[in-house]
Amino acid sequence: MPAEDTHGTEPTVRDAISAPDAEGRPRRVTRRFPLFTRDTARPEGGGRAAAGDAPAPARQWPMLLVLSTVALGLLLTALDLFRLGTLLIGGALLAGAVLRWTLPGVGMLAVRSRFTDIATYGVLGLAIALLAMTAQPKPWLEIPFLKDTLHFTLTK
Repeated sequence: MPAEDTHGTEPTVRDAISAPDAEGRPRRVTRRFPLFTRDTARPEGGGRAAAGDAPAPARQWPMLLVLSTVALGLLLTALDLFRLGTLLIGGALLAGAVLRWTLPGVGMLAVRSRFTDIATYGVLGLAIALLAMTAQPKPWLEIPFLKDTLHFTLTK
């Protein structure tokens, strides 16, 4: 197990793959966790969205907002309001991306790094919303090259 150095308050771990110094120890110091971790770091922004003395639902309101909106969208989809329900699901994911971008702490809505969460929520939300708007019959949005692309791939 690598030797740990403490500089100030944050522990650092010597990187075992860097070139050794004169005493045979690796020169480069990293803040990564050692190979056998006892705990994992929370993602940035993964702290509570409300004060610690607030009840659990209040501390996790961003996640509850996104999940309840997705649940409503699924309910509308099940009740044969496909386009409205899927637009609501896509909008909920886009709202999750906006919340992750703007708020310093979003609780369990933070899964990975801020960039990864925003990109994932944003791309999936946009894709679901666009697919809902292009769904047949009577699409709200028509992509001109999509029909030609589909025709080309099926006839060749």
